[in-house]
Amino acid sequence: MTMPAPLTGVVPPVCTPLTPEREVDVPSLLRLVDHLVDAGVHGLFVLGSSSEAAFLTDRQRRLVVETVVARAAGRLPVLAGAIDMTTPRVLDHVAAVTGAGADAVVATAPFYTRTHPAEIARHYRLIAERSPVPVVAYDIPVAVHTKLGADLVLDLAAEGVLAGLKDSSGDQAGFREVVTGARTRGVSGFSVLTGSELLVDSALAMGADGAVPGLANVDPAGYVRLYDLCRAGERDRARTEQERLCALFGMVSVGSADGRMGAGSSALGAFKTALRLRGVIACAATAEPQVPLSEGEAERVGRFLTAAGLL
Repeated sequence: MTMPAPLTGVVPPVCTPLTPEREVDVPSLLRLVDHLVDAGVHGLFVLGSSSEAAFLTDRQRRLVVETVVARAAGRLPVLAGAIDMTTPRVLDHVAAVTGAGADAVVATAPFYTRTHPAEIARHYRLIAERSPVPVVAYDIPVAVHTKLGADLVLDLAAEGVLAGLKDSSGDQAGFREVVTGARTRGVSGFSVLTGSELLVDSALAMGADGAVPGLANVDPAGYVRLYDLCRAGERDRARTEQERLCALFGMVSVGSADGRMGAGSSALGAFKTALRLRGVIACAATAEPQVPLSEGEAERVGRFLTAAGLL
């Protein structure tokens, strides 16, 4: 399937179910894709942070893309992360995920070594030259320690290098600058997507095209409902739905509240535990060396689901 220009709607960053031996659980991944598609999402993003892409081997990454592309079967676009430290390594991932059928690639700025904005721009231009599918920038400074500036993103969008931005920076002012800049510059076919679970209604009110919320793995229908309410101008109902999802998002802290594990282990463990409790995946294992949730913490996740009307 060709990715729409611009891509709009709810595009969950698909979790990667694992077996207890930390291999990709293909039957569970297939059920997860069905769970998302049946809820009416508008696209799927694999091999991002919620997919635990940084923890997967290249073999596992390719298996994830092949599995999701085959199950999606052209019904909606599949975006795949091509995330690595340097341009040559990213280009290898671009070849792999597009060979597996991805409809677009998603790439961060280079990391580990410090880079100048001119080098980041060159990085994206080289990816676009070599990619047979559209390129989406992924702004996630907490992971790569570089913030993509609005001018850089908009210049590359105007050149046709970038087809979109997934903004997980938490910088609402910068996000607005990209949204309004794309409009005032007349940049067409460029998608601006928020990565925040908690501010989807605000982002759409600013003029965003859609959202890539990790919590949409757990409650995809809720985020589709929120998107539809926002687009219909039902502000009060949209706010109520967003607040329900904000309360549900509290599950991400069940493991990290006492400092027993990091925020990433806690959040991904909560998402996977919720999916297991909802009967979507078989096992809530996260990739090593992440710390698993305890039985008591899993019970707390269940209480969040019950409060949100999902159990």
